[in-house]
Amino acid sequence: MLLGARKISKHWCPRRPNLSLSHTPSTKLNSHISASLHSLCQVEELDDFLPWLERKASTKISSVLSIGKSAYGRSLFASKTIRAGDCILKVPFNAQLAPDNLNPELKALLSDDVGDVAKLAIVVLLEQKMGHDSEWAPYISRLPRPEEMHNTIFWSEGELEMIRQSSVYQETINQRSQIQQEFLAIRTALKNFPETFESITYEDFMHAYALVTSRAWGSTKGYSLIPFADFLNHDGTSESIVLSDEDKLFSEVLADRNYTPGEQVLIRYGKFSNATLLLDFGFTLPYNIHDQVQIQGSIPHHDNLREMKLELLKRHHRPVSKDDNGFSSSMDSFTIKEIRSGSGKGKGIPQSLRAFARVQCCTSPQELSDLVEEAAQHDGRLARRPLTNNCREIKAHQMLISTLTQLAEDYDASVKSLGPVSSPVTCERLSHRRQMARDLLSGELRILESASAWLKNYCATLTATDSHRDGVCSTKLSRRRTEGRDII
Repeated sequence: MLLGARKISKHWCPRRPNLSLSHTPSTKLNSHISASLHSLCQVEELDDFLPWLERKASTKISSVLSIGKSAYGRSLFASKTIRAGDCILKVPFNAQLAPDNLNPELKALLSDDVGDVAKLAIVVLLEQKMGHDSEWAPYISRLPRPEEMHNTIFWSEGELEMIRQSSVYQETINQRSQIQQEFLAIRTALKNFPETFESITYEDFMHAYALVTSRAWGSTKGYSLIPFADFLNHDGTSESIVLSDEDKLFSEVLADRNYTPGEQVLIRYGKFSNATLLLDFGFTLPYNIHDQVQIQGSIPHHDNLREMKLELLKRHHRPVSKDDNGFSSSMDSFTIKEIRSGSGKGKGIPQSLRAFARVQCCTSPQELSDLVEEAAQHDGRLARRPLTNNCREIKAHQMLISTLTQLAEDYDASVKSLGPVSSPVTCERLSHRRQMARDLLSGELRILESASAWLKNYCATLTATDSHRDGVCSTKLSRRRTEGRDII
């Protein structure tokens, strides 16, 4: 009935919301590996970059941050005391790389199928080809090389096997296919500029494309690369985000807490699970509070009631659900989040999934009709209230338990197949990617186990209620019989 999968559109695009307010948060498409709040690091000043950017912007970018390197890559550190609420950097739009930087002649040759991400990737390719002659050279030269990136599109087939259990495996394949389609769509246009793009390969374009999806920020104006701001690393619990002021034409970051000189300054790219971080960003967190699992539902073709069930689900089409970042899920895709309390409400299990299970478990047209009639007595939703028939309610949720338990067992086997954390690996890159695979699978396993535990408790409560009701009924019946004998 259910398969573990995070569905992805055929026409893939970075999953970032467009923002409509004049002063609104932008969401980061990606960056390098996150650092913990208390990581030890050795700051390596890069004195030429910030002065270059401020000359280009004709304004002050920041007076409280300096660029350095930590164990997690290039980072930004407090050079002075920072207080919560302070503006720690401000980058005007004219100092950002955007699709508008694309050569107008080339832009006119691109079809409507070419999106802003691909257009911005072409801008990056052009600046890379220009080398030291590029006015953006101090920034472009500091972007990660392909061998330094860990987005799953750069993983070998053998490395991808480590995450085959996760839907990220298939999404990686889909994303590679989408990038190839984008490349084919722009290749004809690029041939009109042989002196610049003659030697551009698919691998070059994939690298530039990944730089955009891993570093660009979204706003109502589209996507842009924001030099200096993209050196900020990610902390999933931070309240600091990149804000874009569309009226004053700049992006800025406000500190969410106090920092002392030398501390690494962190922001939140978004409330992203490890699945998203690994696919789009190329890193994971050991314990990610935003982890979730998406599963797909399907009515088997051999089900005699299949057409009726599909029609019912379509007629009672649930509202399109959105995750914490505003991204929508399709009708047959369900997002499960962690349920931290076994006795609390199952808020991590969407009503739509429980409704799907109830429809799936119906074995006759009458049961489907009863389900609709019962829903109509409330607000029309198929899972707003528990079914009055406890047996059917338990049956539906036991089916979910069976599915999630099997998925959890498969995940557990995949985690164990990675070997112990301390097992030796000759290749440093493989060791690093194996740890990311472990973070991904362990997080999704945790979600599945929490959902299964809540469902088991829910079914046990319903069973106990039934037993108590049967016991009460039996006692009353026995009492009536005894009283009847006494009367006779």
